[in-house]
Amino acid sequence: MASGRDAKRRAKPKLAVWKFASCDGCQLSLLDCEDELLALAEVITIANFAEASSRVLPGPYDLSLVEGSITTPHDAERIATVRASSRFLVTIGACATAGGIQALRNFGDVNEFAAYVYARPEYLKTLATSTAIAAHVKVDYELHGCPINKHQLLEVIQAFLHGHHPQLPAHSVCVECKLAGNVCVMVAHGTPCLGPVTHAGCGALCPSYNRGCYGCYGPKETPNVPALGRHFLGPLGQKPQTLVRALRTYNTGAEAFLDASRRFQPLAAAASSDPELPGPSGDREAGK
Repeated sequence: MASGRDAKRRAKPKLAVWKFASCDGCQLSLLDCEDELLALAEVITIANFAEASSRVLPGPYDLSLVEGSITTPHDAERIATVRASSRFLVTIGACATAGGIQALRNFGDVNEFAAYVYARPEYLKTLATSTAIAAHVKVDYELHGCPINKHQLLEVIQAFLHGHHPQLPAHSVCVECKLAGNVCVMVAHGTPCLGPVTHAGCGALCPSYNRGCYGCYGPKETPNVPALGRHFLGPLGQKPQTLVRALRTYNTGAEAFLDASRRFQPLAAAASSDPELPGPSGDREAGK
């Protein structure tokens, strides 16, 4: 009879997937792996993944993938429980790594927003801000994207299962454009594009169709966002409010994008009569 120690050695690692404030798109990226997911299931136990199965196995878990941001007091408590039951915790997607597009609430009054939407907003229990998972618990790795790249996700899972660091590109979307043979939309057409400061992963999807990059994968390593901002306002002739809005989308709370948007915010506020554009008071609230 095999010993308990031998049985434990043969046991497959347990994977859990958790949802917080998000659209489920990054979880769907995992399901979209299809054939690869079947192969993955042979070497790991998918113990907790509500998007895929109602079966839930108890923790602790060897690897937890967390999608979504923290927007409620309950979620702030729940993420601490997830962390405590996870050997490794990896955040996936813009919501989990940067607060998501819902982090736009950080520049305004969430109570005012709720009053517009809900007949009885007093029943809501929500936080004033939407924040990344790393603002609440220790995170072992962040996988960026909106949604994430499924091939990068598989690399991350395999890396943690085999005890090595994920081998993912650190370059910008511009490199992907060159590899695809694309003409630079910013140089050739004067199209505003966040490609020079955005992390690779999408395969330069938007520039391949003559559209500027929207920054879905968040800031690349050591991005010079202020320099790109000055290029937007100078040679490209864009309005300051257009620049601020470009930086405040899916990765609103990413440090490099957030800092640059705050830097250009006074110019945008002075040039705009749009009451929906967050002003300096919103920035002060977001910095709390």
